[in-house]
Amino acid sequence: MKPLALTLGLMTSAIAAPTMATTTLNVFTAGDDNMVEYINEFLAPRFEAEHPDVRVRALGTGPGDAGSQAIYETLSAQRESETWGVDVAVIHQRMAGQMTQEGLLSRYTAGLGTGSLASADSARNALGVDVEGYVMPMFQSQIAIAYNPALLEQPPQSYQALAEWVKEHPGQFGYNGITGGMAGVGFVFGWMYAFTDMADTLQNGPWEEDAPERWTAALDQLRTFNQHVTMTPGNAGTMDAMNRGEIAMGPVWMDMYYTWMADGRLNPDFRLMLLEPGMPGQPMYYVIPERAEHAELAAEFIALATSPEVQAEGIVGRFNWFPGIDAEHVRDELSDAQWAQLYSDVSPETLAERGFSMPQADYFRAILEAYESHVSH
Repeated sequence: MKPLALTLGLMTSAIAAPTMATTTLNVFTAGDDNMVEYINEFLAPRFEAEHPDVRVRALGTGPGDAGSQAIYETLSAQRESETWGVDVAVIHQRMAGQMTQEGLLSRYTAGLGTGSLASADSARNALGVDVEGYVMPMFQSQIAIAYNPALLEQPPQSYQALAEWVKEHPGQFGYNGITGGMAGVGFVFGWMYAFTDMADTLQNGPWEEDAPERWTAALDQLRTFNQHVTMTPGNAGTMDAMNRGEIAMGPVWMDMYYTWMADGRLNPDFRLMLLEPGMPGQPMYYVIPERAEHAELAAEFIALATSPEVQAEGIVGRFNWFPGIDAEHVRDELSDAQWAQLYSDVSPETLAERGFSMPQADYFRAILEAYESHVSH
């Protein structure tokens, strides 16, 4: 017979102990540490409040395409299993097409309450691969040109005008080439859209084996261009150089720019613009693996994460990202000040017109290889 004190202690402990969650929703996310923090600190509490018997567990797989590659490898290793240990994944655009083609993803957005709120091409096309139904944009990133009006009252509005401008203003444009960050890589992709006749093909395919041979003139122009610019150590280095007045303009990720601005790390007089004909950006996607153990819960989680309220408060308010759903659905959830900050320099209409996608996967690799062999040396 148990002693009375022990029995009472066990009863008290049982009463005091919280009800344990019976289900764990595993969310694997590529990207920087802030992606894990966003899920754990912002999305998880909201979802768990609506689902008291569910615990959301976020696992970060690393920044850049390598993080998405790690998720791909995790799912590939489980191909023969009846269910897979990933319920929701957040991946880059570059990997989404391959995972869709290999049957690793579930086609789920038709039944999603928020599925119709994302009508941009990036919700259907991932670097030339049809991913309609398989992906839901978490947010949209966009590369733009930041400039200092004190040094540059009327910035060049196109790639062609910029190419002429740098000759007259040597060293005043800065970027990192294809090293140290995707803002520089994206600028190079935009250059290829502007100076070849292949902008649509580069973004959507099909792959043409002889295409790199036709890029010589554009790459020659880019090599000449680089002789008149300041090469920075990366995205942050470009903005630091602008702060110091060493350069007047350069390509940046708009969300990083806005975050630095909000933190007081950038001159508040700086402005943004998109060069004609356009500059690339890319979304991060929510996806559900084909054999996710908790697919219905996963869809409910994504519906919450892509709702106008959460997109406004979390995606825009906390991280200065562009919403993954169409801006019109988020407008009423944002203050006038938030809307003005996000779209004052680059309007939704300009984004729709000049916000291009990254190149199709084969061209993505080929352009970087061509730059390395033709421009860097």
